[in-house]
Amino acid sequence: MVNFAQAQYLILLLLVPFFFVAYALMRHFRKRRLAKLGDIALVKELMPSVSASKGWVRVTLFSLAFFFFIIGLSRPQIGAKLKERNIKGVEIMIALDVSNSMMAEDYSPNRLERAKLAISSLVDKLRDDRIGLVVFAGTSFVQLPVTTDYASAKMFLNSINTESVPIQGTALGEALTTCIRSFSSQSERSRAVIVITDGENHEDDPVSVAKQASEMGIKVFAIGVGSPEGKPIPYHGELLKDKDGNIVVSKLDEKILKEIASAGKGAYVRAGMSEFGLNPIVDDIKRMDEEMFNSVIFEEFDEQFMYFFAIALALLAVEMLIGERKARRHLLK
Repeated sequence: MVNFAQAQYLILLLLVPFFFVAYALMRHFRKRRLAKLGDIALVKELMPSVSASKGWVRVTLFSLAFFFFIIGLSRPQIGAKLKERNIKGVEIMIALDVSNSMMAEDYSPNRLERAKLAISSLVDKLRDDRIGLVVFAGTSFVQLPVTTDYASAKMFLNSINTESVPIQGTALGEALTTCIRSFSSQSERSRAVIVITDGENHEDDPVSVAKQASEMGIKVFAIGVGSPEGKPIPYHGELLKDKDGNIVVSKLDEKILKEIASAGKGAYVRAGMSEFGLNPIVDDIKRMDEEMFNSVIFEEFDEQFMYFFAIALALLAVEMLIGERKARRHLLK
């Protein structure tokens, strides 16, 4: 497995073809200038020591040196391996509402994208805690099992949209049940669920499920996304309408979310424009008793950049030693 620690530099490899194009143009304009002096064939006879091919050899060597330099600059790493280690932290399951109502634009650009941005910021701050992700609408499923692989967590998070769950609705109770079942067998006390939703049109009894979670030692927190006055829902370039042709306005249902948080012995926070609400909740979770977990992680990458830099340096040295004149033995013939 090869990993590039600074892969953004690889885009500079696109410059390599331009070296050949630039050299070809330079030769073209040089021929035009020579043509003004007289017949090209005669001019070449007057300069027998000039090699037409060595210029191409030099630009090829320079391009290869540039190629290896950029690969080295991107810091290729190999030799990653799986390693078990014990870590101390908590387990957090996030249940994210992906129903159509989360497309309402109370926030910029909309409720769902703002929630994803907040979760991504949360992941950036985690160290040894384990995080999992459940998406829900009319039903729910585990998008990401509990893990310390934060890069994968962000990758799965970026792929989430309102089509992630085909059945519309807001099955809050089912989402909580899915989260409860998704905690690892290693965890017994340091567990928390964070539900992010507008709470609208819930279809089951999430309060009783939150109470069951509390009895199992799992804290349930809720973040309300939206506004009490509500916003219309963009849908396929238009505004979503009901069966009577009226524009649907999605409003935040804080009552049910407060009841869920109370039954789950957690806390309810309404998401703000600047502070979404995850930070104070995570601070509360951090005060829970941490547990020791066995975690399997990738580590011990071997840096390979120095070899590529050495190859680039050697090629540049050879390129500088090659002139544009023919070898002396040709001049004696």
